[in-house]
Amino acid sequence: MAILDASDLALLQALSADPRRAVTSLADDLGMSRNTVQARMSRLERAGALLSYERAISTTALGYPIDAFVSVRLRQPEIPRIRDEIALIPEVVQANGLAGSMDLLVRVACRDTPHLFTTDRRILAIDGVERTETSLVMDELIPYRVAPLIDLARSER
Repeated sequence: MAILDASDLALLQALSADPRRAVTSLADDLGMSRNTVQARMSRLERAGALLSYERAISTTALGYPIDAFVSVRLRQPEIPRIRDEIALIPEVVQANGLAGSMDLLVRVACRDTPHLFTTDRRILAIDGVERTETSLVMDELIPYRVAPLIDLARSER
């Protein structure tokens, strides 16, 4: 992605504060035309700066209040196949590849601890998965955020 200019950062900051803002509202606040804002948003989306437009939905509201991270050690040459198999488990809400002693960090949502145990066993049963270690989330202390990074990037311009 090309370096973001001050207008891009201002737009991203406004979207970070209110992701559902209308383009016309953004244009008014940023002092840009609606077409300019729309063009910048399209360019930022194509460049990968704007991630999923999927709404963040509470897993608790869906009946899955247990949140856990499953660290997975696996046979590395088999990562693509193992990733595809893990993706078939509906309780898996996110997975990231890691450098270090574990290869994947898988976030799961479950109904209760027996369901978590079953979900962990399903991951461990995948051919090529050598070991798992599960950590129960007690509380989200800092939710996913980018506003402080945007502020830092703007101050460095």
